[in-house]
Order: sequence, then C-alpha cells, then structure tokens
Amino acid sequence: MINSTQVSHFVLVAFVNVGDFKYLLFIIVISFYILIIFSNLLLIVVICMNRSLHEPMYMFLCSLLFVNELYGSSGLFPFLLTQILSDIHTVSASLCFLQIFCLYSYANVQFSNLAIMSYDRYLAICCPLQYNTRMTPKKVFLFIIVLWFYSCVKCLITLSLNIHLKLCGNIMNSLYCHNYLIVKLSCSDTRVNNIYGLFTAALSILVPLFPIIFSYMKILKICFSGSKQTRQKAVSTCTPHIASLINFSFGCLFQIIQTRFDMTNVPNVIQIILSLYFSLLQPLLNPIMYGLQMSKLRNTYKHLLCYTMLTAHRNTVQVQ
Repeated sequence: MINSTQVSHFVLVAFVNVGDFKYLLFIIVISFYILIIFSNLLLIVVICMNRSLHEPMYMFLCSLLFVNELYGSSGLFPFLLTQILSDIHTVSASLCFLQIFCLYSYANVQFSNLAIMSYDRYLAICCPLQYNTRMTPKKVFLFIIVLWFYSCVKCLITLSLNIHLKLCGNIMNSLYCHNYLIVKLSCSDTRVNNIYGLFTAALSILVPLFPIIFSYMKILKICFSGSKQTRQKAVSTCTPHIASLINFSFGCLFQIIQTRFDMTNVPNVIQIILSLYFSLLQPLLNPIMYGLQMSKLRNTYKHLLCYTMLTAHRNTVQVQ
C-alpha cells in the first residue's frame, strides 16, 4: 500500500495551532466519548433485557446504536485523543486508509439505516394490519446485512482506487483522514476517482433518500386524514427519527464544506468544532432523543431504575 501511494505517512496540520488549548480539547473529547459509549450501551442493554422491545423498530435502533454509533466513534476517538496530546501529528498510510474506511462506511450505514427505519415507520403507521407479515424478524436481519454489505463494498472500491494513486504530498488540513483530501494530494490522473466519487455520492444520497421521502409523504397523508390517536403515534415515533436525520444531514454538510472549500481564513477552533460535529453529536444525541421520546423505552428506564433502587435498599436493610 505504501509503495503504491509513495507516501509512508500523512501529516494532520489541523492540530498544529492548537497550543495549550489541546488539554481542554482532550478533556472535552474524552468526556464526550465516555458519554457516547455509556449512553449507547445503556440503551442497547435496555432493549435486549426487555422482551416487549424485541420489535423491528428497536432492532433497527440497536443496529444504529451498536454497530453504527459505537463502530464509528471507536474508529475515530481513540486515534483523535492520541493525536491531540501528541507533538508529532502524523498517521501512517495504512492507518489513514483504515480510518477512511471506518468513517465512510459509518456514514453510509448511518444514512441507509435511517432510510430503513423510515420505511419501518411507514408500515407501522400506514399499514398496521400488514406490519407483522411485511416486517418479519427474517426481513429485519436481511435488511441489516444488506445495508452493511452494500456500504462496505462501496467504501472498499473507493479505497482500492485511492491506494493506487501517486501522491505528491502528505499534508492534510484536517483532524483525521479524508478520502477527498487524498485525491487532492494526487499528481496522477484522478478522473476515474472523481467520476466514481460523484457516482457513489449520488448513490449514497439518492438511494436512501427515496424511501425516506416516500415514507414521510405517506405518513403525512395519514396524519392529515387520520384520527388524533394516529397523529399522536406518528409524532411520538417519528420525531426522534426526523431529528436524527436533520442532525446527520448538517454533519455531512459541514464535512463537505471543510473538504471542498478553502478554510484558511476560518479560525482553527471553528474548524475543529465543525470536524467534531459529524462524529460527536450524532452518536451522542441519538440515544438521548430515542430514549426520551419513545414511551416504551422511558417506561423500561423507570422500571430498571426502580428495581435497582429497591434492590439496593433491600441489601442495605439486610446488612443492618
């Protein structure tokens, strides 16, 4: 890999002007990382422990939290924390490409998972009598396997094209490795990379966007013509999903702006915040939004909390 790219390592210059701010940045990032791990794992445990939550919607949510959020966060934050405190901000070519695969597959699976969740909500709200036959456990498992396989294959093809590029530089103005920044460093023909990049970008957006738009058009139609109970069900189950979609879209937009446009006149602190938004707020806010909005999850939280407090009280009484 290194011989083909003629670069053994990359330099991440976004860290150069951080100065003493790095210690505060380290504390902030590691605090959020611990909170991400704890909140996502807690919600996964709650879903796994409660049999009433073993439904398609919660299985897709587990996919979003466990394989997606924890996978994406762990693909970035341990490396990022090391880089923040280090005086030499370099990353090997092999690790750089591995990080690109993790982050890009994370983004692709995230959007595809959200698209399937919107289709699941459409079936539950618009076709409630057919829901159990059209969204079986086998189909849920198949959906999750396909979206991961589809996303990983796209990312592997992208990496295979970039690995063989001849690079004339190794400096990236970024907190972590980006696919497009590597293409910009190339001094060889990148037409195939650019064409495939545009094709996969369109595919990554349009394929998930179609079921999302279709599902919510149908849900809105039912809401306007249905009963008050139907509207309340739609609002309670769709609000966290819509909030997650908007949050994810803003994160992707900030990433595109940073990699495609000149950011030299933007303060370094702002660039760092925009870079962290994509991989920080989505895995942090998702368990909070879903946990607070969905009544079944709230009730399970309460039962677990009451059970824990009751057990602790009994143990205290026995000791006394």
